[in-house]
Amino acid sequence: MLPLDTMVYRLLWAALLGSLVGLERIRSKRPAGLRTSLFVCMAAALFTIVSVEFAKLTGDASTTRIASNVVQGIGFLGAGVILRERGTVVGTTTAATIFLTAAMGMTAGAGLYKVSGFVCIVMLIALAGLIQVERILKLRSRYVLFRVTAENASGLLPEIRQLLGELKLPLDHLSVSLAEGKHILQFDADLSEWQEEKIVTKLCSLGLGFEVLPGERQSA
Repeated sequence: MLPLDTMVYRLLWAALLGSLVGLERIRSKRPAGLRTSLFVCMAAALFTIVSVEFAKLTGDASTTRIASNVVQGIGFLGAGVILRERGTVVGTTTAATIFLTAAMGMTAGAGLYKVSGFVCIVMLIALAGLIQVERILKLRSRYVLFRVTAENASGLLPEIRQLLGELKLPLDHLSVSLAEGKHILQFDADLSEWQEEKIVTKLCSLGLGFEVLPGERQSA
């Protein structure tokens, strides 16, 4: 049986690693903050320790399945934070963070301190650093609805089609309606930040009134 101080050290190490991840989540104003990350990491470490100790006490190696069931349990927990919002799936990064935090906790519980510490460093770099890379390169995308007001929609369509063609964007769910003697042209697009800026700049240069709203993806 492991000495008590060794178990405590592993649990405290797991708690520290989980706290670091939780602090980053709080800083980014994301779900699964300090307490959640700490509890997930520490619980995974505790289950790993208990699983190994049960196997030693009973001589039944099948008790190590306790650790394998942690993976399933964390899968359910992660699935709970994935939501569909305004046609877009959100929460996948939070779910993946919870999943990796649990794996990190299991690694800490197994006494692999350096490996679990390395995983924590990589995770923090990915969470805090890669998002900045996405912002700088304007790679983040979203599904938006453009609502354009024009005197003559037929004259505007070629301009819209040409612009979207240059950006290699499909023209989704195009509709034209008439309101107060003016045409209201609407179309959806799944586009990155720089593509959105390009379209907005073009519409401004044409002197058109328009709105950019969160779009709703249509089910296939």
